[in-house]
Amino acid sequence: MTINIGVTGWGDHEILYPDKTPSKDKLAVYSSHFPVVEVDSAFYGIQPQRNYEKWVSETPERFSFVIKAYQKMTGHDRSTMNNQEAKDLFKAYYDSILPVLDAQKLDAVLFQFPPWFEVSQENVGKLKKIRRLLPDLPLALEFRNQSWFEEKYKQNTLRFMKEEGWIHTICDEPQAGRGSVPAVLEPTSVHKTLIRFHGRNVHGWNRNGNKDWRAVRFLYNYNQAELLEWADNIKKLSEQSKNITVLFNNNSGGDAAANAKQLIALLGIDYTELNPRQLDLFNNNG
Repeated sequence: MTINIGVTGWGDHEILYPDKTPSKDKLAVYSSHFPVVEVDSAFYGIQPQRNYEKWVSETPERFSFVIKAYQKMTGHDRSTMNNQEAKDLFKAYYDSILPVLDAQKLDAVLFQFPPWFEVSQENVGKLKKIRRLLPDLPLALEFRNQSWFEEKYKQNTLRFMKEEGWIHTICDEPQAGRGSVPAVLEPTSVHKTLIRFHGRNVHGWNRNGNKDWRAVRFLYNYNQAELLEWADNIKKLSEQSKNITVLFNNNSGGDAAANAKQLIALLGIDYTELNPRQLDLFNNNG
């Protein structure tokens, strides 16, 4: 059983980089603190293989990446594709992440769907098609529409995810209407469960699209009681799912890395196979 805790992206967590670390060196420093990271840039564009090769080379052997699916693959751009276009797109994405696969550093590919992706026969069909296009990858599924977990659909949703081999992405996020989901503490895979902390800023959650949305949407600092409750949840989930990956995304105010470290401490975890800390380079003799 493993519990790997990290944050989304590695560029904006200033408490990790007190000495104005150059951008090109930040991942190496980041991976001296955490064993996993989310590659958010993959959502905005299919990354060239050379990027993944660089990132693989900068991280320790047991480090892993949760890589977001490209937004065209999740329908965020609202475009339509014929079957051949979809095959070509998914093949290009798969080829791009080959360096991570070859290094055995892929934690999961995260399919985070938009708020308008509601429960429907058509969307169930889309999920089946995605599974067929990427049959051999660990795919994590995150909904942003509460209809999937309404009482009349909840068990069917979870059963479908189990049958189709989708990893459940359990979310802690504001309960802000249709475009948010409750924290459903049920794994759908005995091998892996993903947990993402988005904060609980109800006011900021629905500001997506406003010019200042990035500054407010994930503006939240989890307190000790909230993290203790989640530490208990994670322990229970780990009895049903062998590997738990936890990612903090509440970084509008720079709180993600600190909260991640707090949760690591509350769970009594000591990661021993990280990159050496910068200070350790000068203290090898005791």
